[in-house]
Amino acid sequence: MTTIRQEDFIASIADALQFISYYHPLDYIKALGEAYEREQSPAAKDAIAQILTNSRMSAQGRRPVCQDTGIVVAFIKVGMEVKWDAKMSVTDMVNEGVRRAYLNPDNVLRASIVTPPYGARKNTGDNTPAVIHYEIVTGDKIEITLAAKGGGSENKSKFTILNPSDSLVDWVLKTVPTMGAGWCPPGILGIGLGGTSEKAMLLAKEALMEPVDIHELQARGASNPLEELRLELFEKVNALGIGAQGLGGLTTVVDIKIKEYPTHAAGLPVGMIPNCAATRHIHFTLDGSGPAVLTPPNLDEWPKVDWHPAADARRVNLDTVTRAEIASWKPGETLLLSGKLLTGRDAAHKRIAELFAKGESLPPGVDFTNRFIYYVGPVDPVRDEVVGPAGPTTATRMDKFTDLMLDKTGLIGMIGKAERGPASIESIKKHKAVYLMAVGGAAYLVSKAIKASRVLAFADLGMEAIYEFIVQDMPVTVAVDSNGSSVHETGPTEWRMKIGKIPVMKA
Repeated sequence: MTTIRQEDFIASIADALQFISYYHPLDYIKALGEAYEREQSPAAKDAIAQILTNSRMSAQGRRPVCQDTGIVVAFIKVGMEVKWDAKMSVTDMVNEGVRRAYLNPDNVLRASIVTPPYGARKNTGDNTPAVIHYEIVTGDKIEITLAAKGGGSENKSKFTILNPSDSLVDWVLKTVPTMGAGWCPPGILGIGLGGTSEKAMLLAKEALMEPVDIHELQARGASNPLEELRLELFEKVNALGIGAQGLGGLTTVVDIKIKEYPTHAAGLPVGMIPNCAATRHIHFTLDGSGPAVLTPPNLDEWPKVDWHPAADARRVNLDTVTRAEIASWKPGETLLLSGKLLTGRDAAHKRIAELFAKGESLPPGVDFTNRFIYYVGPVDPVRDEVVGPAGPTTATRMDKFTDLMLDKTGLIGMIGKAERGPASIESIKKHKAVYLMAVGGAAYLVSKAIKASRVLAFADLGMEAIYEFIVQDMPVTVAVDSNGSSVHETGPTEWRMKIGKIPVMKA
């Protein structure tokens, strides 16, 4: 009978979460490298280059690939012959491992978990509790699969119950475009079929933990209906032309993973969950011999991609930029920003709206006149860092505040990831402002452009406080110009038409 010691279990959880914070799964990176080589869209190719360069930098610097270090999801299979040498419950041991990982002073990870989920939503400070799924199995070992699931991709999860005669393919192709780009493609789609509503969603999440192997499946051909479905969806989802970061291109997904379970004859429950460009998961086994041994990947196997800004990128001084200057910026144009940049995301925007509703002014020192706001919740710095990884958060969550901010504060521009909604685009056009897009999944790369950082207001909000960054050559793309033209609308449309005229992509 195997004995699992409490400290070995906790240490394994903590070490694994640190490991996946800075090491991408090699199968994903290789698939992304192949997508980079195939890509014909300049904007998408540049975005993939930033993601790949960021991945190598994170692995070398042992800092998170994304500022959103996720909600921890654990799948734990406990052998029936296992004996425990522990005083804590398994759930408490998992959460202690999470706590140690996220508070590790050598690589602080961002705490994103709030409780209660409705109401005060106070940050727990250590990213606990994890979401844990248990299964009791035969044997004398414990198998653990851990994931750190980012909020941007998790928020795009979809569920439906189809009629037995409905087309699953049609539903997927109709639904994926509604997910926008907030899930940071290119990524993976996990699909769960059957069971009940909650089972289908769990299957979809589990599917995301499987290895990327669509290229092998294409090479050997499908041997069953599920594999046929994977190949069909892979081809047709990519033919949508959404592309990297929603900019339009050949690769939206690097794989489609599907798990199924028997279901009631009356329907077909379907769960669909995307994994983003910062996909993070790991599998290991505990057999009583000690903590898990995690072998770092060989960086020589990373694609030889080293992103640099384009020679013709326009340099912008944020301290002197005017409305007349931003009116000359073109959709899809690359900019390099330097100067002072304010930050703010969900909680800060809500506070500002509450202040205005009460007839109060902005906090002392906060002035958005002719300034840009960056939607970000950075990781705390370590050692000599000015700031930790600081990639963009999904801009659509701030859409409800856009008109207020542009109308009341003097703000002339916003920076985030993914598309803006119709109302925000109309407000941007009305106020002759602009929206710029930074690459989601390139947080460590972006942080290197931040040369100074200080909290200006709402310090109690932690990573959601208003910061002032001083940046130098921060790379962004003009996503919505002052006339309301959006590359997230024009790009996918253009590439969907192009893909219809070129050979189908192969992994």
